[in-house]
Amino acid sequence: MNKPTDKPSDHIKIEFNKIGILLVNLGTPEATDYFSMRRYLKEFLSDRRVVDVFKPLWWVILNGPILTFRPSKSGKAYDRIWDKTKGSPLRYITENQTKKLKSEFRKYNQIKIEYAMRYGNPSIKLQLNKLFDNGCTKILLLPLYPQYAASTTATVQDEAFKWLLNKRWQPAIRTIAPWYDDKNYINIISNSIRKSFKKNGEPEVLIISFHGVPKRYLLLGDPYHCHCQKTGRLIQENLRWNKKSFYVSFQSRFGPEPWLKPYTDETIVALAKKGVKKITIVSPGFVTDCLETLDEIKNEAKETFLENGGETLNYVECFNDSDESIKFFKNIINQNLFGWVHLK
Repeated sequence: MNKPTDKPSDHIKIEFNKIGILLVNLGTPEATDYFSMRRYLKEFLSDRRVVDVFKPLWWVILNGPILTFRPSKSGKAYDRIWDKTKGSPLRYITENQTKKLKSEFRKYNQIKIEYAMRYGNPSIKLQLNKLFDNGCTKILLLPLYPQYAASTTATVQDEAFKWLLNKRWQPAIRTIAPWYDDKNYINIISNSIRKSFKKNGEPEVLIISFHGVPKRYLLLGDPYHCHCQKTGRLIQENLRWNKKSFYVSFQSRFGPEPWLKPYTDETIVALAKKGVKKITIVSPGFVTDCLETLDEIKNEAKETFLENGGETLNYVECFNDSDESIKFFKNIINQNLFGWVHLK
């Protein structure tokens, strides 16, 4: 006769009450060929958080000219940064960040850490299932975006909450808030800039470039612009940099409607034509180097600056998997695990 505390013979063989931590980055195509790029772009540009124009009209535009011609153009851009051995920089850097965080938390058997991509693989759904199947009844979601935007942070959370809709047994989920004004985050960015100055010399102008969004999103209540401006101001104050030679700008716009200004490319051209010869650019809205930093800034922006009379453009790398960045992520994870587990 079984005791009241005995488990039935067919009881699920999983140890529950573990804690899952899921890092989520934007995403990347599997390869740079036409069809890999097309699949990735279709998923990305079909997200209503990313493009919210009239749906039937956008379906025609997306499935017509954009997905016919854009994959080839984007594929060539990815080719310029693609590592022949490791593949996409965004993917292998995110993998390294995850591996190092696993090492940091290795003594805590109840904590499981994985990463996911909002677009592409591994998907958020796949990784949440993996964590839950491994006994995680509490999950901490870490969108890898310092500044909040509906087209980044919100769409990550949307996808996680959609996954919950189909769960009979829902785990508890917490989401880590944007850290655009976190003192440690500002210090890491500022110290990276100082290291660049020490290595390459001080520039005449320092540009803080963020990924752009349509201006309409700001008018609809998205706080992204405010978050970016505060991050920029805090970096400028930390460095004690002259405001007259300090710019916050926005890159990566597409389509006909106005986006957040000033535009990074136009700012670079104007500075070069004014006679500025040396600039430094940092992109603190990204925690991993990717197409928008390694090609759009490090390659294209540099070419634009030189073509218009500039001489030197230095790009400051993202957080990536540096010791400072891993320490930062560990710290904000610990803060958000409070009440779930006591970590020494």
